Amino acid sequence: MTEEPPASSTAEPALGGEKVRDVFARLQATYNDGCTTPGNCEYFLGRVLDELNSLDEASKADPQGPEHFKEPLAWIAKLRAELGEDSSFENLKKHQDLLTETRDKINTWMQGHPEDYR
Repeated sequence: MTEEPPASSTAEPALGGEKVRDVFARLQATYNDGCTTPGNCEYFLGRVLDELNSLDEASKADPQGPEHFKEPLAWIAKLRAELGEDSSFENLKKHQDLLTETRDKINTWMQGHPEDYR
């Protein structure tokens, strides 16, 4: 008979998944970027969307469960509903304010939940 390893006391994402704190750090890094540099807007908007999508996945896989991240997940769902299946630069540019507002709301929410990103 083999012994089961002790349960971990630290919250770990599902095997192969990213930790919320790691994705959140990348999302925060988008504050150092933007559409003000010529030729950078397409990269910036795509990056914000990618990080929001990654945060959505990490939040759902987090051991605390998606209910803990209810508000951020709802904001990301609203963004996805507005974008539809179109992740073209033209559509992202059209929804630029919603992309950055979603990022900003999540940043504010996370600041009130430091246990999720430290």
